[in-house]
Amino acid sequence: MAGHSHWAGIKYKKGAADAKRGKLFSKLASRIMLAAREGGGDLDMNLKLRYAVEQARVANMPKDKIERAIKKATGELPGAALSEVIYEGYGQGGVAILVEALTDNRNRTVAALRKIFQTRGGNMGATGCVSWMFTTKGLIHVEDSKITEDKLMELVLDAGAEDIKHEGSTFEVTAEPGDFDAVKQAIEAHGITPAFAQITRIPSTNVPVNDETARKVISLISAIEDNDDVVNVYANYDISDEVMTKILAET
Repeated sequence: MAGHSHWAGIKYKKGAADAKRGKLFSKLASRIMLAAREGGGDLDMNLKLRYAVEQARVANMPKDKIERAIKKATGELPGAALSEVIYEGYGQGGVAILVEALTDNRNRTVAALRKIFQTRGGNMGATGCVSWMFTTKGLIHVEDSKITEDKLMELVLDAGAEDIKHEGSTFEVTAEPGDFDAVKQAIEAHGITPAFAQITRIPSTNVPVNDETARKVISLISAIEDNDDVVNVYANYDISDEVMTKILAET
């Protein structure tokens, strides 16, 4: 899952940039609304919503904005009728890209995204062309300086985790969405705060890309994320730590 792990790093970097452009709260509100539409507005019953709200709180999003986003999604407050839409396509090097969007005008959104794919060297595809490559999982990153692999394995497997891998300086723990909360709590009960913890889409296979292709793919994905209707972007690239470090330093 090296590609996905690196994309998490890109999203952190993009988050900082979005904040500077005043977009961060808008993106967080969209993620809250998407989660609330899928599973209802009760944080205790909707794990995806709970973690979307946690992300918003970490970013210091005002409480009233969080509550407003939930109520809009559940119909308690008036607003434009929003539809969840998934778009699929390919970037340079055959990298699969899956886009989650929330929109009040599908024609506007698909036209804008198609243009981004075309002008950045990618191609939008038909429904189902890449979605089969991605599975919804709970993903947790733990820095290897904080715990040994054997101890972490003992904690997370007992809590219901599926797998643990050592990638670079990070342990990557995966779990079914229903077991994600228990696994995360088991880690935190040991006094460790995960570097990353989210229910996300993980690719079944990754596509290795070189330096030049990596820059083009990340440029494409960043442009997609800049669209106001886009909530999340997932891709199955595999970029080396060395190349990723250089690209992050430039963005």
